[in-house]
Amino acid sequence: MPTDSPSARSAPKRGRAGRIRRRLAVASVLAVLVPIVLAKPDARAAALPLALTAALAVAAATLPRPGGRTTLGVAGAVVAAASLLVDLLYSGPFRLPAFWLPFEWLALLGLLFRAVRRLPDRWAGPVGGLIGLAALVLPLRFALRVPQGGAAWPVFGMLLSLLPVLAVAGAALYLRVLEVRRERAVDRARREQRLEVARGLHDFVAHEITGIVLEAQAGQLPGQESEETVALLRRLEEAGLRALDSMDEMVGALREPGGRGGGAGQDEPASAATTRRQGLADLPELVARFGATGSPRVTAEVAPGSAGRLSAEAETTAYAVVLEALTNIRRHAPQATEVTVRVAPGEAGGVELTVTDDADGPTGTPLPRRRAGAGGTGLAGLTARAAAHGGSVTAGPGTPSGWRVSCSLPGR
Repeated sequence: MPTDSPSARSAPKRGRAGRIRRRLAVASVLAVLVPIVLAKPDARAAALPLALTAALAVAAATLPRPGGRTTLGVAGAVVAAASLLVDLLYSGPFRLPAFWLPFEWLALLGLLFRAVRRLPDRWAGPVGGLIGLAALVLPLRFALRVPQGGAAWPVFGMLLSLLPVLAVAGAALYLRVLEVRRERAVDRARREQRLEVARGLHDFVAHEITGIVLEAQAGQLPGQESEETVALLRRLEEAGLRALDSMDEMVGALREPGGRGGGAGQDEPASAATTRRQGLADLPELVARFGATGSPRVTAEVAPGSAGRLSAEAETTAYAVVLEALTNIRRHAPQATEVTVRVAPGEAGGVELTVTDDADGPTGTPLPRRRAGAGGTGLAGLTARAAAHGGSVTAGPGTPSGWRVSCSLPGR
């Protein structure tokens, strides 16, 4: 029986929470407006702008969306401007502002937090500064109108409002920075995941597809015996199955529960795991598969004591270097007749490996009908991977002829 996804199950809860929040906002606005009725008849006209400004601030601070299509930035700017305008133009009894002032001040602090926390970068500063200014000077609406209050009341009111405004703005800015860091970490993880999948496609699938194409080209030559055709088809089947296995492993890594796949609805997808871990011990099998296709003849010389000197990640890189070199020989040096893979202990507990061929260079006949611009990034990517382990990859003409790919990796 199918089950609902977590996002589908949480949707009704979010809807109920939104309805409850809207009801609380409406109740708060009414609670701020009702006291107008209790004011003296001759003071109601003066109390009306105070109550309306406070109600507007409460609505903007509590409603999920301040009003229909009105954005938070527009609502915050309008509320702050209205509050500052009332500060300048109010001329009623000095006691009336004291009643609505706490409601409006708290609402401005809440609106300040939302603005600094949620608004886009270009609006967070200006709108947040305007709201903060409105909250900072709001106590002056009462303090400046107290008879015989002197300068002590305004100064005390400003200082009393300054600390909460700074604290709210600082807390919102801190959470905003954390959110930006989290988003950047998610972007980096997704980028690493894409790079990991690209490496898997390049290292394994592209290698097998290249072999399949070359085998198919060889099968089109005239004079094929039935036994050769059967062997050719068997090799094509095995290469195709290996390519499919690589694809299945990559898809499985992307879909694996627990966040490694980085699917929709996950906040922090981790980098996809390498689809397979192959190292120096797997080189003989790789060389045997490469040599089974016929020319060129390939030999592997692995010195005793080479295995186990590298970390698992460095061994995977070493295997990928050999795989890339052999694939390039297939693609670009079909005239090569002899290929040698050598692995020997290097300095500082590391490993030195080389892949050489006897062709004139990497400028042989490429695979036909390939898309222009395809490929060409394999060794560059491997150079970066080797450098991440403290090693290096070089490629150039061999001695006395041919082409040589060398890789040096330090020990674990």
